Amino acid sequence: MKKIITRFAPSPTGYIHIGNVRSAIYPYLVAKQANGTFILRIEDTDQARYVDGATTLIEDTLTWLGLDWDEGADKGGSDGPYYQTERKAIYLEWAKKLMAIGRAYADPTDSETIEKYRNEDNLKKVPYLYRNHRPVTTTEWQPGIPIRFKSDPKPRDWHDEVMGDLHAGPEVQDDIILIKKDGLPTYNFAHIIDDYLMKCTYIMRGVEYLPSTPNYLAIYEALGIEMPKIVSLPHILRPDGRKKLGKRDGAKSVTEYREDGILPEAMLNYLACLGWNDGTEQEIYTMAELIEKFDISKIQTSGARYDETKLLWMNGQWIRKIFAEQGIDELYSRTKNFWPESAANYPIEYRKQVLSIIYDRLKVLSDLKSMTDYFFVDPKINLDLIINNKFLKNFSESELASLLSTSIQALSSIESSDWDANHLQETLNQLLADTDKKPAELFSLIRLALSFAPFSPALNLTLNVLGRDTSLSRLNALRAAILNDGE
Repeated sequence: MKKIITRFAPSPTGYIHIGNVRSAIYPYLVAKQANGTFILRIEDTDQARYVDGATTLIEDTLTWLGLDWDEGADKGGSDGPYYQTERKAIYLEWAKKLMAIGRAYADPTDSETIEKYRNEDNLKKVPYLYRNHRPVTTTEWQPGIPIRFKSDPKPRDWHDEVMGDLHAGPEVQDDIILIKKDGLPTYNFAHIIDDYLMKCTYIMRGVEYLPSTPNYLAIYEALGIEMPKIVSLPHILRPDGRKKLGKRDGAKSVTEYREDGILPEAMLNYLACLGWNDGTEQEIYTMAELIEKFDISKIQTSGARYDETKLLWMNGQWIRKIFAEQGIDELYSRTKNFWPESAANYPIEYRKQVLSIIYDRLKVLSDLKSMTDYFFVDPKINLDLIINNKFLKNFSESELASLLSTSIQALSSIESSDWDANHLQETLNQLLADTDKKPAELFSLIRLALSFAPFSPALNLTLNVLGRDTSLSRLNALRAAILNDGE
């Protein structure tokens, strides 16, 4: 059996978006499933759009996601170099092979003349095809002159692993450029040569390349080389499903999601399942499970709607999964850049305590900044939150102060040595009985005194982590503020 070799071949033209990443995940899974080779090739021939540092960003993103390439950029391999700009001589050699057999030609036609041809065809209301304006006489090739493929238009049939059996007529085939004026190849030519020389068995790319496939087939035929299996990936659509997701639709780069606190496991999981399903109800997949279960035949043929809400849900699931299976130390190691600044003044073990009672409410790790600040600094007292609270708004100031006094007295009776979640819960339960108040009333008052936040973990856990002195101090501070306000 032929060894399975796949590749991810991005262009270093800017940030790496989620569509790029999905085009890396699928070939990675196919290669790893078959104990094959996954190649990272950098297609940097579009120098006008080249962005400095983009290659490093691509490599860093793949590494973050766990998509380690076996050969390619910065790792080398037997079929390098893996930067297309370093393969310039290789493409020229293959273009000359096509010229030698009469299937390519040097074309010195200037851009103004080409535009004239286009305008003439538009006036005639006929499709513009350069082959209809092909130079009658050939020109000897020199550096600076483009090389075009000499097309042989005819019906083309091929099989796509996702889209099935496809057909195109001769009307879509043209004399496409192989080598540009600058001596660098076009994508249309370079990827064919590279995939052949690197022995790639699968090409996975977006459906936007389907219209160009007949021209690719013609080049494969002219060169007498076998075409790899083609896997066309449907578009990732914006949430309303009306068109391809783009930056204008709010699509963020993978780097932005990473900076927001999306875990690599969640991003990998979400994108792998965006347009693919193994036929089960399973939604959370580890890398090992994806490698085991991935099947090209189960990639859907229609576009997949992007749903950031689902990504956030999945990230929350992964946060809980990591805590449950790997423990607080592993989860804490992921949170380095997401704590509020005030947390730096507290020891690591205290931060781990905070994380251990807050993690199950996190959607992204950046939520830590807003959800944990009151564990590190005393919150600003806001009596409006008391007045407008639906459970407390009908209480008078004296009633609120009295409830706080009773709570302070009960909690003060717990010695420092007994200040733990169990003793605190017992005391809170007894407070409910003694005050004859509903949990939503009494506990809302205590919770607001401690945090003045819209959310806090279970009250006994919050009290336990804050500690006896801090908890009593905040309760007393709110009681004093209510009494002073009443005066």
